Amino acid sequence: MRLFENRFHAGKMLADLLEPYANNAQTLVLALPRGGVPVAFEVAKRLRLPLDVWLVRKLGHPLHKELAMGAISLGNVKVYNEELLKQFALSHEEMNAVAALEEIELERRNRRYRDSKPIPRLSNKTIILIDDGMATGATMRAAVTALRKFNPAKIIAAVPVGSTEACQELENIVDELICLYTPEPFGAVGAWYESFSQTTDHEVNDCLKKAENLLVSKYNSQQEEHA
Repeated sequence: MRLFENRFHAGKMLADLLEPYANNAQTLVLALPRGGVPVAFEVAKRLRLPLDVWLVRKLGHPLHKELAMGAISLGNVKVYNEELLKQFALSHEEMNAVAALEEIELERRNRRYRDSKPIPRLSNKTIILIDDGMATGATMRAAVTALRKFNPAKIIAAVPVGSTEACQELENIVDELICLYTPEPFGAVGAWYESFSQTTDHEVNDCLKKAENLLVSKYNSQQEEHA
């Protein structure tokens, strides 16, 4: 059984549960690229909120890339899992070498998606952090850990679908978790979408541009009403 036609459909469904945050000047929607962007676009569009991407790169074990030992994100934030470093007898110097490689891709995406603009002000803001789903939740957890460094008032993690295990772990580190479905057995995120083709850089930029234009239109309409 497929739950969503595509990421845009999933975003529209997710937006229904986030309606209380509509038009809130202290709320910002952040998407995890690339797959989280179309989902977040529909949320930002419905709630009439600004949309940006939150770039985060997992730092894998030097010999086992899928084993997340930490993460880097926008704002020069670097987070290591000290417990795992100790368990695998890895030094910060070794992980710094891994981070240096990931920083290249992080900066590429920052230029491609954000024109290297300064990150938005996050302090005392409500952040709605969105991805297209969570299997292990490692990327979302890394993003939340990095975002905490900027002292937001509240972090809401929102996904259309996730594994029970990932949701339970994430609940411990966010202020609010919204997940539409936690099917069992879970498998892969893509299994719950009719269409789950890879989101391209062009599609990411298109969503971000459209979201920006919608906010400009909203602002212009407000100005005309008060003229």
